[in-house]
Amino acid sequence: MKTFKIPYYTSTLDLHVDEANLEAEIYAKTDEYKADKSEEELVKDALEHPIGSKKLRELAAGKEKVVIVTSDHTRAVPSKLTLPILLSEIRTGNPDADITILIATGLHRATTPEEQRRMFGDAIVDNEKIVVNEAFKEDDFAFIRTLPSGADLWVNKVAVNCDLLITEGFIEPHFFAGFSGGRKSILPGICNATTVNENHSYKAISSPFSTTGVLANNPIHEDMICAARAVNVQFILNVALNGEKKVIAAFAGDLEEAHAEGVSFVRSLAQCPSVTGDIVITSNGGYPLDQNLYQSPKAVATAEACCRDGGVIIMCASCYDGMGGTHFEKLIVKGTVDEIDEYLSKIPPKETIPEQWCAQIYSRILKKHTVILVTTYLDHELVKKANMVPASSPDEALAMAYDMVGKDARVVVIPDGVAVLAVKP
Repeated sequence: MKTFKIPYYTSTLDLHVDEANLEAEIYAKTDEYKADKSEEELVKDALEHPIGSKKLRELAAGKEKVVIVTSDHTRAVPSKLTLPILLSEIRTGNPDADITILIATGLHRATTPEEQRRMFGDAIVDNEKIVVNEAFKEDDFAFIRTLPSGADLWVNKVAVNCDLLITEGFIEPHFFAGFSGGRKSILPGICNATTVNENHSYKAISSPFSTTGVLANNPIHEDMICAARAVNVQFILNVALNGEKKVIAAFAGDLEEAHAEGVSFVRSLAQCPSVTGDIVITSNGGYPLDQNLYQSPKAVATAEACCRDGGVIIMCASCYDGMGGTHFEKLIVKGTVDEIDEYLSKIPPKETIPEQWCAQIYSRILKKHTVILVTTYLDHELVKKANMVPASSPDEALAMAYDMVGKDARVVVIPDGVAVLAVKP
């Protein structure tokens, strides 16, 4: 019997798998990678040697209004480390700069003051100007242009009306944008609901290029790049993280060039051959990404790449913050999987419902696989209404899965499904 520690909320859950059933265990190589510098040194070195750009302190010279776009409470960006360094770098170039930190929420709820203190630290919350993007406040946004997809681009006026726009974030595989980081800080980060919805339309999500690890010809990525260039993002700082959410690499400079180098680095550690199993067990990497069901398709999509048709996916996600979106919750319990998908498929891009992409991806996966959701926070009756099977522990879920597909089932374990990019060999 082999024991696995599956990330769950701020800790782990034990999973026990008989080695006779264990087909494979898949990890990203991020945890094996050992950086030759400390986290702080990596970030400072990236700023000292920007890719395709002048140094940030040089860009800041003479700029009056400076905006730093950072991520919200659902992301593990190490802003306690990075923001003070960015602020210092800007003020080295321009001590009098008027700096605003703009929290990119996309369609998520507003980040609370308590969450800001946890993310940024008391000193930044008490002394810096912070604005939270709220996608449904129409007056907060300015129209910029039409995107390649035909969508209208509306961006937060705080970012539009500045002299220097900077973004920070982290890079990991993303199940429909290819990779996170870079341009995603703008779209969906600080766009209004109309723009985000159309970027996440049924048509866009259905593209064969809108998938993990793919940027070329990806319509979602193409709109995101166009949006970020349209508002003149002049500098980015993106990091790569290991399973403990520690910085193992940093990339700074030009929006596309620095992001491309970061993507290449992350791909080299995350990409691995898929292994087919009857049962695939994974997680969303624990806190903060497993805080609701809305975020959980990221890892489920990784498991999908390794699960045979008709097989079982076991997803461990605390969902301590519930379903994670009122629109998503209404859609995911709207009917059978086929009924939900048929309903969504008829919605034109410009009439896209907020959060419908999540129900769409779950419907795609649930058509081929049973999904058992391991959660001790989300009401199990609600899980059933969402066309999933609830369980309270990985071992309980595995026992259920054996009953469904047989005691001789081949089991694939992917402890952190968000960190892995599984591709067919």
